[in-house]
Amino acid sequence: MSWMLLIAAGLLEVVGVIGIKLVARNNNWFNNIILIAGFISSFQLLVRAMETIPLATAYAVWTGIGTVGAAVVGMIFFKESKSWIRIGCILGIIFSVVGLKIVS
Repeated sequence: MSWMLLIAAGLLEVVGVIGIKLVARNNNWFNNIILIAGFISSFQLLVRAMETIPLATAYAVWTGIGTVGAAVVGMIFFKESKSWIRIGCILGIIFSVVGLKIVS
C-alpha cells in the first residue's frame, strides 16, 4: 500500500509542476489552485508512504517520478526538446528508481 501511495505522490508532484508552468504562463486562480492542490496532495501522500518506506528510498523515488513525469509532460504538451540524449537520461532515472524499489 505504501508503494501505491508513493507512486500517487510522485504523480501529484507532476500535477504541481504543471501548475507552476501554467502560473508562469497565466497567473490566475485556477492555475494557482492546480499548483497548490498538486503539491499539498503530493506531500500528504509522501508523508503517509514514509511511515513504512525508508526516507532515502521514498524521497529518491518521489523525486524520480516527479522528474521523469515533468520531463515527459514538457516534451508532450509544452514542446520541449525530445533529443535522444534527454530520453536516455530519463531512462537512466527510471532504471535507478526501479533499482531502488528492488533493493528496498
